Amino acid sequence: MELFEFVTSLLKQEVTMELTRMGVIYAHLIACCVAIGMVIVSDVAMLKNLLSSAPAKPQDSEHLEQLKRVVAWALGALWITGFLVIAIDVSSKGMEYFLNPKLQAKLLIVGLLTVNGFVLHHFVMPAMQKAGCILKLEANAKTLAVFAGTVSAVSWLYAAMLGVGKPLAWKYTLGELMIAYPLLIAAGFTVTLLLIDWKTYRDKQPRRAVPAYAGIIALNQR
Repeated sequence: MELFEFVTSLLKQEVTMELTRMGVIYAHLIACCVAIGMVIVSDVAMLKNLLSSAPAKPQDSEHLEQLKRVVAWALGALWITGFLVIAIDVSSKGMEYFLNPKLQAKLLIVGLLTVNGFVLHHFVMPAMQKAGCILKLEANAKTLAVFAGTVSAVSWLYAAMLGVGKPLAWKYTLGELMIAYPLLIAAGFTVTLLLIDWKTYRDKQPRRAVPAYAGIIALNQR
């Protein structure tokens, strides 16, 4: 009982609350950075594959599995630490804290990330692992994969921007904070589909064989 009272009194101290909040936010930031890092690495690899003149390479099944596992853990950590930060802030600022449009925007995006993550983990990634490459997916599955991937990348980066954008709090409405979100998704979705169509077209073109004497001439010119 005395230990419980001691812990309770300790948590009521302002310095303790600030340090606790800082530690939780740090964990929150780490989870977000880990997920963003994995998503960026995966997206850059896909873009390199699409922009390469060589035939499309199959996706690394182990990488997809690792991506799925790490992002799922990061999303779970994001919810837990985010809930703790909200609980700490509500205890000091009251229920009006939920009226903050920036908080509402973050909750909305993390909610969309959760739904989108379910789609990615249960539909998109299994289809990708089975097909081996996004170019080999059927039209509907390919469109879903591109859309879900775009939503994932944009959402993680947008959530990170809102997280560090302290000056945005209480200065803009929810609509104003979210106005760029669907535009970025639409732009990313369109550009990715165009790149996939372009890559598909290039891979279907017959490749000209390089004559054997071409290499000999090149060597003689050195």
